[in-house]
Amino acid sequence: MTVRELAEKGIFKAVNIPDEAEREITSVFCCDLLSVAMGRAPAGCAWVTVMGNVNTIAVATLADAAVVILAENASLDENASEKAAQQGVSVLEAEMPIFDAALKVHELLRQ
Repeated sequence: MTVRELAEKGIFKAVNIPDEAEREITSVFCCDLLSVAMGRAPAGCAWVTVMGNVNTIAVATLADAAVVILAENASLDENASEKAAQQGVSVLEAEMPIFDAALKVHELLRQ
């Protein structure tokens, strides 16, 4: 499933969907500790977190995440939103808890 396909399902709110949104999502990763995510998030993952700051965008870029999903009504701050657009980082938002958001993506990937 690509980032664009996930965004078009209407489960999550699209915040930033760049041209690179045709990227394939290969796995799901959950973590709110940026230093851990930087070292352990697999390339191509859908990273589910509640951290909506500019450092999250930087880590998503370094880790080569396919998409960042902000769970539990978290949102990007203004600086992070600008950086996501500049860096071409796909970002979605979810009202649901982290586990539920990750499980939903996991289920969709297994279809």
